Amino acid sequence: GADHRSDMFSFGIVLYEMLAGRHPFPGETVSDVLASVLAREPDLAALPPDLSPRLTDLVRRCLEKNPRRRWQAIGDVRHELEIIAVQPRAAATPAPLAMAAPVPRPIWKRALPIMLAAVVASAITGVVMWTMRPPPRAAVITRFPIVPDGAETFNNLGWPAIAVSPDGKRIAYIANSQVWVRELSELKPSPVKATFQTSGLPGNITFSPDGKSIAYWQSRQIRTVEIGGGAVVTVCATSDTDTPRGMSWSGDSLLFGSTKGAMRVSASGGEPELLVPIQAEEMLFRPQMLPGGKAMLFTLAGERSADQWAKAKVVVQSLDNGARTVLIDGANDARYVPSGHLVYAVSGVLFARAFDASRLALTGGAVSVVEGVRRGGGIVGTGTAQFSVSDTGTLAYIAGPVTASSSAELRIGLFGAAGAEILNVPAGPYSEPRMSPDGRAIAFGRNEFRAVSIWIYEVSGAGSARRLTFGGQDRYAVWTSDSKRVIFQSDREGDVALFSQNADGITGTAKRLTKPEKGAAHVPLSASPDGAMLLVDRVADGKTALMTLSLEDGTLTPYGGVVSVMPTGAVFSPDGRWVAYSLREAPGQTNVVFVQPFPATGNKWQVSANNEDGHHQTWSADGKEMYFNPGPSRPLTAVTVNTTRGFAVGPLPPINRMFLGDAPTAQRPYDTARDSKRFLGLTSGDGGDPTLANQIHVVINWFEELRRRVPIK
Repeated sequence: GADHRSDMFSFGIVLYEMLAGRHPFPGETVSDVLASVLAREPDLAALPPDLSPRLTDLVRRCLEKNPRRRWQAIGDVRHELEIIAVQPRAAATPAPLAMAAPVPRPIWKRALPIMLAAVVASAITGVVMWTMRPPPRAAVITRFPIVPDGAETFNNLGWPAIAVSPDGKRIAYIANSQVWVRELSELKPSPVKATFQTSGLPGNITFSPDGKSIAYWQSRQIRTVEIGGGAVVTVCATSDTDTPRGMSWSGDSLLFGSTKGAMRVSASGGEPELLVPIQAEEMLFRPQMLPGGKAMLFTLAGERSADQWAKAKVVVQSLDNGARTVLIDGANDARYVPSGHLVYAVSGVLFARAFDASRLALTGGAVSVVEGVRRGGGIVGTGTAQFSVSDTGTLAYIAGPVTASSSAELRIGLFGAAGAEILNVPAGPYSEPRMSPDGRAIAFGRNEFRAVSIWIYEVSGAGSARRLTFGGQDRYAVWTSDSKRVIFQSDREGDVALFSQNADGITGTAKRLTKPEKGAAHVPLSASPDGAMLLVDRVADGKTALMTLSLEDGTLTPYGGVVSVMPTGAVFSPDGRWVAYSLREAPGQTNVVFVQPFPATGNKWQVSANNEDGHHQTWSADGKEMYFNPGPSRPLTAVTVNTTRGFAVGPLPPINRMFLGDAPTAQRPYDTARDSKRFLGLTSGDGGDPTLANQIHVVINWFEELRRRVPIK
């Protein structure tokens, strides 16, 4: 019982059974007897006939079903028992002591108070100990940040760049283009040396089930290596255009997303097999095998667009019959965690919902559980949310803005040493901002689902942004040298050609400039200062050839023998004498920035270092400096330019980039301003906070909090 009145009931049962001579029975407990008495009235006639009527009445009151009529305290019962023990059954009044010798009492009467006291003490002690027993201690939820020293910068955040071991004792992350492992019991991280000894950026890191090894992707290969050192195992190779889209380790196999769908490959090496096929226009991210191995969880995005991940779906699919169920619309990078929840990202916020893995069904509503998680970088980005959860409930995530860093939530601004000046253009799905040569206006792309267009905005803020192009998928704005026209790529007439249009949006219509052959596409890059030439990338059969287009007669001519497997991003110097471009000669290599004279003479100078992934190069307004992106999440590299004797560059301090970068596969997402050393770029919709990207937040015993906030029904 939970109170003293129910304790009296239990005591009455013990007393009744003892007096009736039926207690104890082998294997029978007080609870068993309690159930029996509750089911029927006790047979008081079964008590000994010579029993004191007061004792019979005491038992009856202990077993009274109405708690208010039951004995209330053991002290009262003890007092009554003492009176019964000294009072003869037949005497109405005590006999005078001088008239007769005292009659010896039966042994059971003399022992009764002691026996009852022992029984009472035992019963009450047991009940009290049971009711007073403290509840199990809840696990302590501990939070703390990990802030790498100034020499470490997280990078390659476009792909999964953080992982927690299944036992929650260590964290792996990517910084300075390599993989590090931090034991939570240690103060300093240790490098995974294998990733230092290989060129190319690692990504897609995940722990083995025993936490002793990690799997990662680097130099177009999926690899595994023991954390403490050992031989690197090459699991399988990937193509230049099919980077794994999130990996997870399931048993002795690795799962990863690809252009084909969800793949599985033995962790010891082998040929990947397709488990879940997808359509050509779809993108599948981070497949995870659910308990039982009969269903898979993953994120599925539709056609490529600036907001494809904002519109993605969290999906579960049966591996037995292929039945696919959409669990959540407008979310991505979902994980099933052992607490019985789905955790997923919407912008920079993590949500959780109770999930029945046996029925593959959600059983509760969505609750936001973490705000401010770093999302996949770049303009289009990926479905990545930079968080990981161990099987034991340790959560780790890289801090970031609450809004996503995808182009669906971008602002346009001017960035310099004095800070950021965000232009009066509402947040939207923007890309490739370009400043006019006279510095008065900018042109930029707006990439909405099935609608890509060029827009113009006056830097003075005199009016709102206005749409310039209509009629097709219009991309990659380039200003002519007089700031009067904009050249762009469009598919409006069936091919992927170049067009130009007056920037005022009033006079004239779009004019075709090129007619590519079947299977080829033209990308505008940079107009010469004299207005005569346009640098163009011709893309066909997986190769990109740098060309020049005469704006007078439309002639296309190869330039400098430059052929790359990536966009060249070529740009004229302000005086028109030089062309800077990025070159990747073969898959698996990194990009290198070069400069050639214009017109080409056959000479070229390397600008970026061999250990950099140099791309998205551009010039300062006066042509005395050059800038380029040396790799994901790293500051811009800046160099001085000296052309008095040939071409030479010198070192400058790197530039803290407060605007977004992107991979070499995309066009340059920023431009230089004309008035000073400022940059025209894009940032997240809330302005972002670049310092957040260098903190890891850790929560120990996070499942305790998760269960309280998101109960499992």
